[in-house]
Amino acid sequence: MSRQILITVLLSVFIALLGIGIIIPVMPVFATELGANGLALGMIIAVFSVCRGVLQPVIGNLSDRYGRKGFLVVGLFVYGLVGLLIPQAGSVGHLLLIRGFQGVGSAMIVPIGMAYMSILAPAGQEGRYQSYLNIAIFCGIGCGPVIGGIVADLLGFKSVFYVMAALSFGAFVLVIRNMPVQHSPAKKAAAGLLTSMGLMLRSRLTTGILLARFVTMIIMVPSMAFLPLLMTQTIEASGLQIGLVIACRTLVNAVLQVPAGKVADRSNKLLLLVSGCIWLSGVIMMIPFMKSFAMFLIIYCLLGCGEAIIWPVLGAYASIEGRRHYGHGTMMGVFSLAMSGGIMAGALLAGLSMDNWGIDFAYFVTATTVFVGAAGAALLIGRGEREVNESHITGHADAHEAGNGVGME
Repeated sequence: MSRQILITVLLSVFIALLGIGIIIPVMPVFATELGANGLALGMIIAVFSVCRGVLQPVIGNLSDRYGRKGFLVVGLFVYGLVGLLIPQAGSVGHLLLIRGFQGVGSAMIVPIGMAYMSILAPAGQEGRYQSYLNIAIFCGIGCGPVIGGIVADLLGFKSVFYVMAALSFGAFVLVIRNMPVQHSPAKKAAAGLLTSMGLMLRSRLTTGILLARFVTMIIMVPSMAFLPLLMTQTIEASGLQIGLVIACRTLVNAVLQVPAGKVADRSNKLLLLVSGCIWLSGVIMMIPFMKSFAMFLIIYCLLGCGEAIIWPVLGAYASIEGRRHYGHGTMMGVFSLAMSGGIMAGALLAGLSMDNWGIDFAYFVTATTVFVGAAGAALLIGRGEREVNESHITGHADAHEAGNGVGME
C-alpha cells in the first residue's frame, strides 16, 4: 500500500506541475490579447502566488486534523476547472479571478504531497524521499513549457489550457482510485496554526530551517526571469539558446536529487547546507560575467548542482521537525510559505536593484543576500541542533537516574 501511495503522490504532483509549466509559453500571449499591460501581467503572476502562499499553512494544518486525500482531490479538481475556465475569460479581471482560484488549488497540492512524503519516509531516509518529490516537481515544470509550446504550435494556444485540464482531471481520478482516505491513523494536530507558528518561531532550529528555505528561493527570479534579458544583451541569444540554458539547470537538479538525498541522510546536513549556499552565492555572483552561450550553459549546470545539494537537505530537516513537533502538514505548509515568500522577496530585491544600478547588480545583490541570510540560518540551525542534543542527553540522564532510584528502592 505504501508503494501505491508513493507512486500516486509523485504522479499527481508531476501532473499538477506539468499543468503549471504547460501554460507558461501561452499565458502572457493570452493575457495581452485581453488587454493586459506590464502591471497587469505582474498582477496575474502575483495573485496566484499570494493566494497559494497565504493558504499553504492553513491547508497543511487542516490536513493534520482531517486527513490529506480530500485536499489533494479538491486541488487537482480546481486545476482541471481552471484549464477549462481560462479560455473563457473575457477580460483581465476575469483572468485575475481565475488565477487566484488556481492559487487556492495549488495550495492543496505541493504541500500535501510533501506531507505525504514526510509520512512515508522511514526514519533516516527523509532526504531521499523528499528528493523523489523534488524530481516530480522539476520534471513537471521542466517538461511543461516544451509540451505547451508544441501543443500551441500544432493546435492553437487555447488548446494548451484544455490539455492542462485533461491532465489535472486524470490525476484527480488517479488519486480517488488509488489513495486511501487516510494513509495512517494520523493524530489530531495538537495545536492550531497560529500556536504552531508561534512555537516554530521560538525554536532556533525551525526558524533557521525556514530562513534557509526563504533565502535560497530569492535566487529564482533573477536566475529565471532576468536571464532572457541578460543573455540577449550580452550574446544576442536566440530563444532556443535561452531555453536550453534554463532546461539544463532543471535537468541537472533532477538527475542529482536521489544521490543528493542519500548523501543528506548519511552526512552532516548543516555542513551540506552551508556548502550548498556558498556554492549558490558564488554561482549567482558569476552569472553577469558570462560572455558566451557555452559559459551560460556551464554556469547554469553548476547552479543546478548547488540547488541539488540544498533541496533534499532542507526537505529532510522539515520532515524531521514536522514528525517531531508540529505535524507533517503544518510544517510543510509553513515551509512552502517560506518558499513563496522567498520568491516574492527576490522579485522585489532584484527588480529594485536592476532599476537603480543595472541588471548586473541584481545578481550581485541577490548573491550577497543569499550568503548573509544563509549564514544567519546556519547559526540558528547549529545552535538549535545543540539544544536538541543537550535535551536528549539530559533526558537520558534523568531517565537513568530515575531507573537507579527505582532499583535502589
